[in-house]
Amino acid sequence: MDKTKNIWYFHHYATPPSMSGLSRPSFIGNELVKKGSKVSVFSASYLHYSDENLIKDKAKFIVDKSTDVNYVFIKTPSSKRGYMARIFNMLMFYKRLFTVSKKYITEEGTPDVIIASSPHPLTMIAGIKIAKKLKIPCICEVRDFWPEVFFLGGVLKENSLLGKMLLRGERWIYEKADALIFLKEGDKDYLKEKKWNIENGGCVDLNKCFYINNGVNCEEFDNLINNERICDEDLQNELFRIVYAGAIRPVNNIDNILDAAKILKDNKKIQFLIFGTGNEVERLNNRIKTEQIENVKLKGYVEKKYVPYILSRSFINILNYSNTKYNWSRGNSSNKLFEYMAAGKPIISTIKMGYCPLKKFNCGISVEECTANGLANAIKRIISLPKEKYNEMCSNAKQASYCFDYSNLSNKFENVINTVCENKKQSKK
Repeated sequence: MDKTKNIWYFHHYATPPSMSGLSRPSFIGNELVKKGSKVSVFSASYLHYSDENLIKDKAKFIVDKSTDVNYVFIKTPSSKRGYMARIFNMLMFYKRLFTVSKKYITEEGTPDVIIASSPHPLTMIAGIKIAKKLKIPCICEVRDFWPEVFFLGGVLKENSLLGKMLLRGERWIYEKADALIFLKEGDKDYLKEKKWNIENGGCVDLNKCFYINNGVNCEEFDNLINNERICDEDLQNELFRIVYAGAIRPVNNIDNILDAAKILKDNKKIQFLIFGTGNEVERLNNRIKTEQIENVKLKGYVEKKYVPYILSRSFINILNYSNTKYNWSRGNSSNKLFEYMAAGKPIISTIKMGYCPLKKFNCGISVEECTANGLANAIKRIISLPKEKYNEMCSNAKQASYCFDYSNLSNKFENVINTVCENKKQSKK
């Protein structure tokens, strides 16, 4: 960067890697600190993924300076009790961002730029308003398109009064942000579809839109493969191990894996290993027992530190999703995708992705149709590859992961930050 910058990163669910939460701000922040900047991440004290609240007294916020990135945890209530509790949690985070940021300035100085990240839009609205008061730029990082996810899930009608209001608020965010960072390569297409871009008569300049996907810390991933190994005989046998690691919820569509396993049951060299937990585990276990699906094992929860080793011991890793609960035409930026690449094994995606990295890097197969037959056929294709072709696909996956290493992604962030700061400086003249 042209000079040391004081960067604020608003992200409701962010935590250091040692806690249960989303770690993109930590990885990006650490890299920016290495470049000489100061980074503070503002997130909620209630950890959504572990049902833990870091603030148990009357403190309005706490600051964790145990890492190179400062973490400002803002007191928020639990969101465990359902949909309305989660909305209240979001509203309190939004409201308290304003008061906590004022207090934090007196201790740590005024920021040069704010990065405000979704998924929910209130964080981005707060970022824009606070940045305007401080006369600094705000970069909005769009992780998911809300309210589109609700429209696709059937929770909300696009033409309803609430749907129209949410769309109007979303458009306001895109217009007012000094820059937009999208996590998927095709996310600009969304603005074109809505005709919100200048070329289609809207007010959003596509020149202020940037693509910076999620990624992986390749060095840390390799260290975990070598130093955090789990003792599991299923990872040591000579079978073709087909691995899925992640949440076990309806959106992950694990039934599709079980159905594919039934199709492949006559090949005794194939074994499916499913690592993770979720609200579908009991039902899926019942399916396995009732239908006698002997080539599938639900392995249960494992600590995150063991996942790199598990993925590295597979023959194929599966990205398994529902085709109906999300729009995949604009790409995929799930952390799991890049971890699978770093494991250096072929990847099968059960949904057809737009801007498909598996095709771009020739490191796997994205099936045409999200069906058990499609998954089973893709598995058979990879298993039947000559050894040199299989090894080439493994190498391609590993090499692709370096393109998505957080050290490279931070350079893109640095460029966006410098651009918006320079533009703001010129506008004040």
